Amino acid sequence: MHTERGDAADRTVGEVDLTRWRSRAGRSVAGTWTALGKRFGAMPVLLLTLAVGLGVAVLATWIASEVYDAVREADDVAVLDRPVLDWALTLRSPTADTLVTWWTDIAGTIGMPIVALGFLVGFTIQRRAWTPLVLLVAASGGSLLMTIAGKDLIGRARPPLSDAVPPYETSPSFPSGHTLNSTVIVGTIVYLLLLRQSRVVTRVWTIVVGTLFVLSVGASRVFLGHHWLTDVLAAWALGLAWLALVITAHRLYLTALQHGAEPTPDRAG
Repeated sequence: MHTERGDAADRTVGEVDLTRWRSRAGRSVAGTWTALGKRFGAMPVLLLTLAVGLGVAVLATWIASEVYDAVREADDVAVLDRPVLDWALTLRSPTADTLVTWWTDIAGTIGMPIVALGFLVGFTIQRRAWTPLVLLVAASGGSLLMTIAGKDLIGRARPPLSDAVPPYETSPSFPSGHTLNSTVIVGTIVYLLLLRQSRVVTRVWTIVVGTLFVLSVGASRVFLGHHWLTDVLAAWALGLAWLALVITAHRLYLTALQHGAEPTPDRAG
């Protein structure tokens, strides 16, 4: 499978060239990464960038936990969380509960991996490149690690079982794993789709559908009483931050390729 050939068509989103950096800081980082790519290969540098980005993402998760602790001590969280959950209780019905439970399961520990695997196989076969696999696996692994780290750091209790729709969940509440994982995985899928879409209307619909899915998953967690609203808000913020790092890593990889770096190290040298 030829990596560089498969990635050659992925350098633009519409009219935007992903290998062009507008800021001085961006150009400086891109220049450094290009030099590293020429020496060690673009794919190893992509993996290194994702590893560094994951470290930053975990640090951001720790910072978010510290901020949350400070807010919780001031009892400001309850001002937002409890009223929103009380409002959600007024919207429930047996039919709504069943439908929302079915929908939220799509972003669960079984549904989301199936979605990711389906797109992963399709991307890899269609593009004849390993890059989609690397990006999706790194994005998924990072979001899972951030979820575990956040739950361990905070250990926040979920809403009372009397306010939740079964089946009940017992893991810590902060952040919402369904929301965080769907934000990152669906966001990465949307990004990979945009790279090969030439029509503006198609790109717009791809973004709209992906955004609505992520928003609806987060809303479903509050509706079902499985998470507080602040768990979902934090998951959206952390997920978008990690997604931005994954996309930046891919842009640096494309920039290195554009400026002559080989996908893998030159063994002859």
